[in-house]
Amino acid sequence: MIKKAKKTNSKKVSQNHTAVLVLENRRIFKGIGIGYQGSATGEVCFNTSITGYQEIMSDPSYAGQIINFTFPHIGNVGTNNEDYESDKIWTRGVIFNSEITSPSNYRSFLNLDTWLIKNKIVGIIGVDTRSLTNFIRDKGAPKGTIAFSKTGKFNLNKITNDTINWSGLKNLDLAEEVSTKKNYLWKGFKTWKKDAGYEKNTKNSFHVIAIDYGIKKNILRYFSNFNCKVTVVSCKTTAEKILSLKPSGIFLSNGPGDPAATGKYAIGIIKDLMKKNLPIFGICLGHQILALALGAKTKKMKLGHRGANHPVKNLIHDNVEITTQNHGFEVVRESLPKNIEITHQSLFDNSIEGIRLKNKPIFSVQYHPESNPGPQDSVYLFKEFIDHMKKHAKKN
Repeated sequence: MIKKAKKTNSKKVSQNHTAVLVLENRRIFKGIGIGYQGSATGEVCFNTSITGYQEIMSDPSYAGQIINFTFPHIGNVGTNNEDYESDKIWTRGVIFNSEITSPSNYRSFLNLDTWLIKNKIVGIIGVDTRSLTNFIRDKGAPKGTIAFSKTGKFNLNKITNDTINWSGLKNLDLAEEVSTKKNYLWKGFKTWKKDAGYEKNTKNSFHVIAIDYGIKKNILRYFSNFNCKVTVVSCKTTAEKILSLKPSGIFLSNGPGDPAATGKYAIGIIKDLMKKNLPIFGICLGHQILALALGAKTKKMKLGHRGANHPVKNLIHDNVEITTQNHGFEVVRESLPKNIEITHQSLFDNSIEGIRLKNKPIFSVQYHPESNPGPQDSVYLFKEFIDHMKKHAKKN
């Protein structure tokens, strides 16, 4: 149920309600608190995936966001020590429809509630997530604050003011916050297999330099699948330093926040790298920053795309891919220079989902081909990047 916040300094919401979600328009959702006791402010978005909640919540791209899960049964398979996409959890908060049941999965290590407490994520359950999703669909992703207190008492004025006064994601550089502080060599683990877990890659046919704007571990695992050595560098590493590492190709990772804000330092680095004609491959935020470096513009979307069931048209091969997505900004079609070709577009709203440079081995996609969680239709993009590195090696 949605109600307007009352102008009181402190109010006991209900004996049965230990959490509230307050939106920037002063509307309140009441529920039961879960996870870490406290409050968290961020942009409220929704995710339509039916699996992979641990991977979703551990994706650094969700920094600054509160996730409303549209699938009602979250937590049924517990959590484990293998499905992390980052060493630190950046998600601000979570919203569930139904109470978490006892986990039922042979890989489960912790109940989701315990996992949320461990990672200091504030959550609320018992919310009409369908109503909230419809609100976001109609009005756009709002700023919001989740507050959880076992006493059921909340200072609604303060919570509302915290929500309204938060800057929001526009013009916010979060890549610098989530990026690695120290460059490192990826340990070489491949993607997970049921019978073997994470096997280690022992072949290093190519050396990929991955610029970390909030990179997911499964991207690194796919590079290991294709026999790549991967050095991960911070988002502010200079082109000179990157080139000194003798890369076979450059990867621009996914990440959170406004690409234009990140672009203040990233655009110059990418422009310098493009002069060397090295193969460059970008995903998500990396796709957006690449477009900015090529002269295009980006803008904030009303809803964004978040889920594991998004159809994308491949304009080169004339087929449809079901993709995993997580982004709230997009490349502006009208701003693309003539030397850029659109390779993919969304079948939901026709937004740009992929581009490539016509005269250089440089390309990017808005969605996540590393497929964790979700479909594996787009893994071929890693192979295309490998092929570009092979051709470049032969020329040089």
